[in-house]
Amino acid sequence: MRILLYTGKGGVGKTSASAATALRCAELGYRTVVLSTDPAHSLGDSFDIKIGGKMTSLAPNLWGQEVDLLVQMDQYWGRVQNYLQALFAWQGMDSLVAEETAILPGMEELACLLQITALADSGDYDVVVIDCAPTGSTLQLLSFPEMARWYIEKIFPFQRRTIELARPVVKRLTDMPIPDAAMFDSVEELVGYLERISQLLSDSAISSMRLVLNPEKMVVKEAQRAYTYLNLYGYAVDAIICNRVFPTDLTDQYFTQWKSAQAENLQLVAECFDPLPILRAPFFGQEVTGMAMLRQMAEAVFGAATVPGGAGDPTIRHYPGKPQEIVRRDGHYVLSIPMPLVERDEVHLHRSVFDELIVRIGNWKRNISLPIGLARLDIDAARYEGDFLNVYFEIPPEKAPVEAELKPSGWQNLRNRLRGQS
Repeated sequence: MRILLYTGKGGVGKTSASAATALRCAELGYRTVVLSTDPAHSLGDSFDIKIGGKMTSLAPNLWGQEVDLLVQMDQYWGRVQNYLQALFAWQGMDSLVAEETAILPGMEELACLLQITALADSGDYDVVVIDCAPTGSTLQLLSFPEMARWYIEKIFPFQRRTIELARPVVKRLTDMPIPDAAMFDSVEELVGYLERISQLLSDSAISSMRLVLNPEKMVVKEAQRAYTYLNLYGYAVDAIICNRVFPTDLTDQYFTQWKSAQAENLQLVAECFDPLPILRAPFFGQEVTGMAMLRQMAEAVFGAATVPGGAGDPTIRHYPGKPQEIVRRDGHYVLSIPMPLVERDEVHLHRSVFDELIVRIGNWKRNISLPIGLARLDIDAARYEGDFLNVYFEIPPEKAPVEAELKPSGWQNLRNRLRGQS
């Protein structure tokens, strides 16, 4: 099972790269589905086939879908939305407005995550290709499990216990809708989906992020930031797709300056993303739409392919780097987090009262749940070494932690906490 996610600045060719990848996988015999999470869907335009919210057959072994927010929410979290709608209507809001308002911020990201989980766990597909929204929206999508986990783990159990205790009193005082056990069970079910997608996307053997860019300085700079943030959230990037590269045999004098600028920017790409492989696609003489052009793009990016698992197979892991790891070194446990392409003074680190490590870079932050073995240790130092943020936890000589306790706690025991159990 492989999940391949393509993201980058808007207009760089993510959809074309995703579609070409999916077509190549299908023609190699993999049961492949390509999914668009961009609200401005263009996946159907790339295949020159109409694709909607339902699974659509595109070719042998190939299916496509453009995620429909309303359909997904009805399928996976209808009870919660129905409660919110009833609550807003009770407050005097028009029923139609209440229905729209019940779609809260973050629902689109949630709907996409739920569908990715469902497709991956269905057993119907060997490869899931995700045509992501532009970079900022993709980061919101990928950070959603982390943010939701914090809320559901720290706040939600208290809210559930409080409402259960207050329900008899509130019912006597008001007719306001009160969340029932079924609503809380729906949230608990949601936790299971979020737990699963977190496991899938953070497992580099299953999921790979691929950044699509053009050899333009502004685009390269945004891709650099995206690469840093993806590492911050623990997602493995295994390749860079450099799209719309002018062919070397282009001799038109009009493009002389463009070719010179591209040559400089291609060197910048190589320097910025080393050791990631840089896969190139040329600036084709016509628009990349339809099966024939998508095959040409797959050939340019991945090379010729004849058998699954061989050269030219898009499912191959191009770079096996680890997003983060814990090692023992000189009387310390070292939590090592890749932080490439970031200035040292941009990284801010502190520890929360919930035994979490909070890493902030610019406007983005990540709450890293510390394993039990690290949570009880003091931080001795934090240093930016090479492309890694290394956090040193001092091991007391009289009470060294057990190795088994270093396994990430993350979502462990979360369902028990939702029920108010220890």
